[in-house]
Amino acid sequence: MFVSPAFAQTASAGIGASMGDFLPLVMIFVVFYFLLIRPQQKKMKQHKEMLGQMRRGDRVLTAGGILGTVNKLVNDTEVVVEIAEGVRVRVLRATISEIVSKTEPVAAAKDDKTDKAEAEKVADKPAEKQS
Repeated sequence: MFVSPAFAQTASAGIGASMGDFLPLVMIFVVFYFLLIRPQQKKMKQHKEMLGQMRRGDRVLTAGGILGTVNKLVNDTEVVVEIAEGVRVRVLRATISEIVSKTEPVAAAKDDKTDKAEAEKVADKPAEKQS
C-alpha cells in the first residue's frame, strides 16, 4: 500500500523561539523612533521655542505664505500681524511657520539711564515742609 506513516511535527523550542519572532518588530520600532519620531519631536520643540521668543516688530511668514510684521501679541494663541500699510490681521501663533527677521531690542540711551537715576533719587527724598 501507498500509505506513508505520519510523523508528528516537533514542537518549537519554547520561550526563546517566540522572543525571536518579536525581535524584528522591536527592531522596526527602534528604527522608526530614531528616524521619524525623535526628529519630529525636536522640530516641534524648536518651533515652540521660536514662537515663545517672538516679539513685536519681527517679520514673520505664515503657513499660508503671507509675509508680515508682528504688530501686537494678543495672548498665548493669537498675534496681530500687519501685512500691508494699515492692514492688520489676527493670526494664530501656531500658523506662523518662520520668523524671517528678528528685531533687536532697543538699548536705553545713556541720558535715559542718568535721568532715571536722578528721578529715583528725587523720589527717595522726603518731601520738605513748607512754612
